[in-house]
Amino acid sequence: MPQYNLTREEARERSAIVDVTSYDHTLILTGVGESFRVRSRIRFTAVPHSSTFIDAITADVDRVRLNDVDLDLAEVVGPARIELPGLAAENELIVDARFFYMNTGEGLHRFVDPVDDEIYLYSQFEVPDARRVFPVFEQPDIKSPFSFTVVAPEKWTVVSNSPTPTPGDPKETFTELQEEPIDGMAVWQFAPTTPISSYITAVIAGPYRSVHSTLTSSDGSIVPLGLYCRASLLEHLDSDKLFRITKAGFEFFEREFGVSYPFEKYDQLFVPEFNAGAMENAGAVTILENYVFRSRPTEALVERRTVTILHELAHMWFGDLVTMRWWNDLWLNESFAEFMSTLATAEATEFADAWTTFATIEKSWAYRQDQLPSTHPIVAPIEDLADVEVNFDGITYAKGASVLKQLVAWVGRDEFFAGLKAYFDKHAWANTELSDLLDELEATSGRDLARWSQLWLEESGVNLLEAVVETESDAAAGAAGEIITSLRVTQRPWEIDGQPIPSLRPHRLAVGFYSESETGRLVRTHSFSLDIDADSAEVSEAEGLPRPDVIVVNDADLSYAKVRFDDRSMDTAATRLSDFDDSLTQLLVLATLWDEVRDGERPVHDYIDTVTAHLAAITHSSGLLTQMRQLDTAVSAYLPPQQREEMHARLADRFLELLDTVDEGADQAFQFVQGFVKHATTPVQLDRLRVWLRPETEKVHGIAIDTDLSWDILVALSAHDAADEAAIEAMSRKDPSATGVRRAATARASRPTTDAKSWAFTRLVDDADLPNSELGALALGFAAGLQTDSGDDIAAAPPLRPFADEYFARVAGWWETRTLEMAQTMTLRLFPSVSSATVEATRRWLDEHPSAPKGLLRLMRENLADAERSLRVQQVSSASKGSLNLDR
Repeated sequence: MPQYNLTREEARERSAIVDVTSYDHTLILTGVGESFRVRSRIRFTAVPHSSTFIDAITADVDRVRLNDVDLDLAEVVGPARIELPGLAAENELIVDARFFYMNTGEGLHRFVDPVDDEIYLYSQFEVPDARRVFPVFEQPDIKSPFSFTVVAPEKWTVVSNSPTPTPGDPKETFTELQEEPIDGMAVWQFAPTTPISSYITAVIAGPYRSVHSTLTSSDGSIVPLGLYCRASLLEHLDSDKLFRITKAGFEFFEREFGVSYPFEKYDQLFVPEFNAGAMENAGAVTILENYVFRSRPTEALVERRTVTILHELAHMWFGDLVTMRWWNDLWLNESFAEFMSTLATAEATEFADAWTTFATIEKSWAYRQDQLPSTHPIVAPIEDLADVEVNFDGITYAKGASVLKQLVAWVGRDEFFAGLKAYFDKHAWANTELSDLLDELEATSGRDLARWSQLWLEESGVNLLEAVVETESDAAAGAAGEIITSLRVTQRPWEIDGQPIPSLRPHRLAVGFYSESETGRLVRTHSFSLDIDADSAEVSEAEGLPRPDVIVVNDADLSYAKVRFDDRSMDTAATRLSDFDDSLTQLLVLATLWDEVRDGERPVHDYIDTVTAHLAAITHSSGLLTQMRQLDTAVSAYLPPQQREEMHARLADRFLELLDTVDEGADQAFQFVQGFVKHATTPVQLDRLRVWLRPETEKVHGIAIDTDLSWDILVALSAHDAADEAAIEAMSRKDPSATGVRRAATARASRPTTDAKSWAFTRLVDDADLPNSELGALALGFAAGLQTDSGDDIAAAPPLRPFADEYFARVAGWWETRTLEMAQTMTLRLFPSVSSATVEATRRWLDEHPSAPKGLLRLMRENLADAERSLRVQQVSSASKGSLNLDR
């Protein structure tokens, strides 16, 4: 099913014509067949005698009646729009149509639980997919009350934005619709919502099971809370923890915003095959059901779930109560929710070091995105839906949140939140632009934010901060024998080919001194606050002090910038990483080291050597998870193919060594077990995995071999052709769940054989009915081990051409025939293995397809940039004479 565009200019013209009074949508949802019926009544005012259109991606349309006149369907119904000619001042539109059930995670997604064959439905509308479920003026600045009437099986649960009503007899609804009654059905008639944008409306229906609680809002009202999931997952729903997080978030946000919760209830629904982490539907948040933990999660994943829950709750104010006028201000939703969720996690939950997690995960995502050719300002230029649909990225989320952290420091926390309260009070239930927010922050802080906004929000790119230190010998300066005569922090733009050169920005940051304490640890001895708003700034307080062992630029991670230490500080910090007292500093050192590797300034061996030597000292779960992921990238992408197998084996042995040094059952032990599973390569290592997979092996190093870990092991064995179809079938019988189906697909596609890779590729590109979750699982397995030690890909079976040739011949077609989510997944996940031939083929494809869809061009340019970076890093690694010492 193809994608359909809407331009900003069309949206402007339509909002100047139309103002919607109400939507009334009646949906008949049986879950059976390809489509479902919707009868919609839309009342709206318009400029008399004008014409416009309403969005609707339909299976078929039976009737369009405008102001008591039936319109000619052949004249007004198009592929994604219904034309509305000759409008009156007051209008009533009735549309009777059928819409498709989807299996792509867009529109109204239908999922059949393989455990019990029950059908589950949920909607996902951001950015432009409400039009896949009902006719709608699909743009954020046309707000209106929405009323939903849903006819569905009486045994189902139905949830929407308004509180769930008691289901009734649908006879009257069937009669009104002239529909033949269906046995076993009920009707839910939801009250109208407050005026909201279409993309945050929601309908969720199926035999969901639920747990309920309440809280008292700051205005004294009682807010009902609900948690929902599939029946087969209910036993794993840790409702006490989830309600505790939710209630802590309510208290925190209502206190900080000074505005009570704006909706009548708050439901959180864990739904299957979700494409994102969660979605902020007003009062009916949908969340990735992976956050219902059926097996042991890492502490990092538990923290990520907490941040996600609080992120969506923050959206009830940012985005739902007050909404951006157009998608160029998407950051007003996402950056604020990201910043506020981290702040709330740090100050209102057990995860007090959430800003360390933010620095390690979110900011690394932002820095990577900001150094791609597709980088863009936080306030992005969005001319149409094709621009915004690929703009839910590290700039909009993580860089924006990083910059907001700077803004709070710039204007003051009290002034910042006073400005937010004024903003919410003035613009409740309305739409805003950047200037509306800045006006309130300027009023409360007394600062002129025009220049700050221009440099931080309206320009793209990142700057590089470096420490420049000068010393002189002095016997009185201690063991180092040096005192500082000058310490400067310099700033320069980080330039990217084809992008504007970033301006130098104002930074409020700190410079930290770390020296050895009496206990042998590296501790912070000084911290100097510094404002830099030019190409350099002096740290005058440092003059005359003994030179410390390590000088940390951007200490405590206050600003958003690439960082370089002076050589001596970096050498000491990397060598003595385990001696730092706090995890944030430890991880900032590793982030800088990793950035230098990615920029080709040092060989990847330096990073691998440093991390593996100090893994036992990295106790922050999210920080450790990040290093484990980067180690995988270091070996699988940044080492030349010929060196990878040996390095995987050495890392696997290192994880076994580390398991003997950490507490059994600890989070570190869990991650090291996962690391061994991922990197095990040699026959001896694979034999150990087989032993772990035996029924009599219940635990290893205190870690239970539960269902998900068993799948991890089986997928790893399959990737080395060390597990056959019988083993996959046996595991599938033990775990017939939806997750089991996906993991089995990954295992089959992971086998490093021509037959397995050709089977997976053929299913991915030819089976248009493949659900989003299975497509992702197959693509994950297909990519595993595709590139051999020689640098060539595993051969494809005839009639397929080499997989890379097939990719470049087919990729444009995916954007013509698949939905956005599916096309994006295929474009990214099936991109050929990195090689010089891949780089040349990508350049050639871009030259030959200048008119391809904008989203596809962006992703292909990003693919090219990543491939070019990998080749550069591989070349540096090949030229390096350094060797690893994993026993250090």
